[in-house]
Amino acid sequence: MIIPVILSGGSGTRLWPLSRALYPKQLLSLTGENTMLQDTVFRLASIEERGPVYCVCNESHRFLVAEQLRETDADIEDIILEPSGRNTAPAAAIAALLITKKYPGAVMLVLPADHVIRDSEAFSAAVAVGKAAAEAGELVTFGIVADSPETGYGYIKVSPDVEGKKPVYPVLEFVEKPDRETAERYVASGDYFWNSGIFLFKAESYLFELEAYAPDILVACREALEKSAKDLDFLRLDAAAFCASPSDSIDYAVMEKTTRAALVPLDAGWNDVGAWSALWDVEESDVSGNIKKGDVMVHDVKNCYIHATSRLVTAVGLEGHIIVETSDAVLVASREAVQDVKVLVEELKKRERDEALTHRRVCRPWGTYETVDASERFKVKRITVNPGAALSLQKHHHRAEHWIVVRGTARVTLEDKTIILNEDQSTYIPVGAFHRLENTGTTPLELIEVQSGSYLGEDDIVRVDDRYGRH
Repeated sequence: MIIPVILSGGSGTRLWPLSRALYPKQLLSLTGENTMLQDTVFRLASIEERGPVYCVCNESHRFLVAEQLRETDADIEDIILEPSGRNTAPAAAIAALLITKKYPGAVMLVLPADHVIRDSEAFSAAVAVGKAAAEAGELVTFGIVADSPETGYGYIKVSPDVEGKKPVYPVLEFVEKPDRETAERYVASGDYFWNSGIFLFKAESYLFELEAYAPDILVACREALEKSAKDLDFLRLDAAAFCASPSDSIDYAVMEKTTRAALVPLDAGWNDVGAWSALWDVEESDVSGNIKKGDVMVHDVKNCYIHATSRLVTAVGLEGHIIVETSDAVLVASREAVQDVKVLVEELKKRERDEALTHRRVCRPWGTYETVDASERFKVKRITVNPGAALSLQKHHHRAEHWIVVRGTARVTLEDKTIILNEDQSTYIPVGAFHRLENTGTTPLELIEVQSGSYLGEDDIVRVDDRYGRH
């Protein structure tokens, strides 16, 4: 049996401003109608002898991940919450420990949630080839057939096929991202593949190698799992134990050290979408080489990627540029410099700018809210509550709130009273009053919230009851 393990803990800083720390690229619909996480799940459908899916994600993304997985109707075994990102080796270790208990002898397919693979059938065929090697105890990685001297990828060198085992090759070495001249030499030799970051091995085999080469990771993960707790649909790892684990990738912790590493070539339209230029590579352009998303108008523009989300974006006389617009930020960059977007994100973080973390439209387990306007002593939000959902029973120390219903029907708890608000009706929530907002209807509830007070931060919330397990 093959047990898929989807790693969904990345932040995708190079795809800012669409990708944010609290809404990373794997949760976005970048190349089609589905999100990248959902496409990863759907890609598994043609894999034979497939078991249920494990997903490892950041704790702050848990409700978004759960909702997107629910929409796929996939058989989800566990959604494992990382209290802090520790790279891929600990994440895979947690999944392997769970799999050995419930599915002893199973092979685990470890794959990132944020890759594009255009040919799912070719991917499934490669997995089938690697399965026999993995069942024999080898640790299989999938090497992307290199069609150009890319300098943004790591490479894997394999041994020539002298024993007729093709297409499973022994791995000789892992190579860091090379310069242009070295990359050209790698591609010309035919002995090097791009490192995909996708792995296939028995759970027991991975744990055995991890104990040999990175025992501190395994000790920390065992303790984190022993002290874990179920929380709604999630498995919450012990924070202190998991954060004590060294932060390391599967490559560094195990694959570069083991003598059992093997590679299966993968030629399936793969792209890790590591930067905006990658989307220009994988999507279909018009006759001028442009890719346009949203409300976009151009004149004398060639080979550009232009993405508008909330307003009209126009461009004149450009070539080889990336333009991405959101409601609170605009990125303009040459295609050759898009790897440096992460530098901007780091600067935003240093300045403690919200644009590094989240969008104006923020997802919550009950729905969404969007900040429409704000000043020192007031803030205006548009709130949407999903049918059957409810905010927590809460109070605020520093702000009062005024709610105006614009669509749907709201049930409002205010201290010891319950009132019903229909469209065009409103209510006032004084400072310090316990209150709750519910949508008991079958259509989304929309309202405008006006906050006023001396402090309007999102951390001014005292929750006394919450159906989603938030503190």
